[in-house]
Amino acid sequence: MRDLPISRRALLKGLGVSMALPFLEGMLPKLAYGQSQALAQAFPRRMGVIYFPMGVNTPEWTVNSIGRNFALSKIQQPLAPYRDDILVLSGLTCDKARPHGSGTGDHARAQASFLTGKIARKSTTDIFVGQSMDQLCADRIGNRTRFPSLEIGAEGGRQSGGCDPGYACAYASNVSWRGPSTPAPKETNPRAIFDRLFASSNPSEVVANRQRRERYNQSILDFVLDDARALNNQVGLRDQQRVDEYLNSVRDVERRITTFLQPLGNNVAAALERPDDIRVQANGPAAANVDYRLHLRVLSDLLAVAFQTDMTRICTYVFSNEINNRAYRMIDVPDGHHDISHHQFDPARMRKYSKINVFHVEQFAYLVGRLKSIPEGNGTLLDNCMVLYGSGNGDGALHNHDELPIVLAGKGGGTISTGRHIRYARETPLCNLFLEMMDRMGVVVDSFGDSTGRLRNLA
Repeated sequence: MRDLPISRRALLKGLGVSMALPFLEGMLPKLAYGQSQALAQAFPRRMGVIYFPMGVNTPEWTVNSIGRNFALSKIQQPLAPYRDDILVLSGLTCDKARPHGSGTGDHARAQASFLTGKIARKSTTDIFVGQSMDQLCADRIGNRTRFPSLEIGAEGGRQSGGCDPGYACAYASNVSWRGPSTPAPKETNPRAIFDRLFASSNPSEVVANRQRRERYNQSILDFVLDDARALNNQVGLRDQQRVDEYLNSVRDVERRITTFLQPLGNNVAAALERPDDIRVQANGPAAANVDYRLHLRVLSDLLAVAFQTDMTRICTYVFSNEINNRAYRMIDVPDGHHDISHHQFDPARMRKYSKINVFHVEQFAYLVGRLKSIPEGNGTLLDNCMVLYGSGNGDGALHNHDELPIVLAGKGGGTISTGRHIRYARETPLCNLFLEMMDRMGVVVDSFGDSTGRLRNLA
């Protein structure tokens, strides 16, 4: 063992800036270099959950072959480059999203029950569902990082009023719940997320820094150059290269955020709050200027940076809310998403529905690729992650909550054997998977939601 030249919590600091560093060799004991097991244990595990609405076109999602020799379905094709880094999991069910005597409201229940495994109380004012799995983990291990958890998304959504017959908008706008009646609203503005990740603890410095950056078109890197040069004198050549790559990636994210926000002008909040009405998309100048693909990718870049620098180990990411009627003109689908999901088995509408499904998988694949591109130890950041991609609806036309579309990316620090399709018995609770994921995060509980035991065969 040797004295470590730099701390794992080392920061690059400047006026209003506090940049956490990625994991470097200089932060690890020398013993870990030559021992793969020790090296693997030196890095924390991270957990992400990506939610997309309205389910999938089941015939084009379903994978027929089992095991390692499975073929990705048509909708899953964007994941082909990362086939060996994922698990496709079939047969899982979110039973508590079903009516259970409450009648209509499948969309609100799907999103509210997805991570809680609890029945949402049917009310537009008296909301009650349960704590979500991510927030249980944040309560137990969130004190190990700067942010206990991170909640992001490409659509805000209302937190009051009704959005699905008899159900509060909060149910259809949130997948993360701090408590049964307390949603954890997501941040949709990439600039606000960026500032949160890299801002110092001094509020006056943060404001001064932002004003100066905007006035002189500066990067936050301009404020930490002195610290970066000093760090290069403390670490080896490989660490110097990793720091340079990291700083360049942060600068690229800054540029993409500017590119995304510039067309929105002063209407950022309005454009990002709830751009789900096809009429607003057609006529509203702010909403019409939202580049949805770029929005999702910038958010994915920010998530990757947060995981890379260990600012948080838990993140929920909502691509879009349930009952969203966003138009997908960028892929030649001018119809609203919610409308087209009710395709009534019309072949033309089903093809459009599948195109939306493929678009979402493409954005998930982008995030997987970002995590895989970041070296960590003898592998990549993705190897130390578990990123769940799924929806609380099975098929949007059927409003069923079994046979959910679920993909798990990453090896969970070497505890998950990827590159397989696993089919579980019908009605296997999704919460059984959550128990396994929580185990790997160091949060061990006997049960969660409607779990009946732990999900087998992940390792």
